[in-house]
Amino acid sequence: MLSYAEENYLKAIYHLSESGKKSVSTNAISEVLKTKPASVSDMIKKLSDKGYVSYKKYKGVNVSIKGEKSALLVIRKHRLWEVFLVDKLGFNWDEVHEIAEQLEHIKSPTLVTKLDKFLGYPRIDPHGDPIPDENGQIINKSKVPLVEVALEKQVIVTGVESSESEFLAHLDKINISLGSKLTIKDINSFDGSMQLDIVGHPTIFISKQVAENLLVTE
Repeated sequence: MLSYAEENYLKAIYHLSESGKKSVSTNAISEVLKTKPASVSDMIKKLSDKGYVSYKKYKGVNVSIKGEKSALLVIRKHRLWEVFLVDKLGFNWDEVHEIAEQLEHIKSPTLVTKLDKFLGYPRIDPHGDPIPDENGQIINKSKVPLVEVALEKQVIVTGVESSESEFLAHLDKINISLGSKLTIKDINSFDGSMQLDIVGHPTIFISKQVAENLLVTE
């Protein structure tokens, strides 16, 4: 059985590798987990010995098939708990990440199965991220950053690139949430800021940084 720390490492490596598509450096892992590179190297060796990661010197580390499944099951628990906290306990979407970080390490498969059923088998979490199924399978729907959308084209907010609480709280203040329908009316050539029409709300201006972190679909 994986420890709390081992699960965190697998999840971090999976995310940094863009869902297992590329290898990542120990320095990148160290930065995300806020730990020393030497400690990262020790953990990678431990996970490699157990068959959860593959590591090549100077090329980096990635999750194995076994490690990917384990990482996705942790992610599944995290996102289900986020749904529970928002839908059933009334938390805001900017308040749930750190709590779910603790709850995701509960080991009981039965609890997770019952939680999934209780929630009505949700497909996405409160931030628009897909929830893996009990076999670790995940379906990613195509999304693009708002900065890649053309003028006068209406899109729907279906996710966020950043789950930082400050960013989510800012979106609440400007009346943007999952499902919001947006149309870009103007783009400032100097700083990339945008004028947006939001269905049901007044026209607003957002920074390029906000637009880069908003994920949308047509």
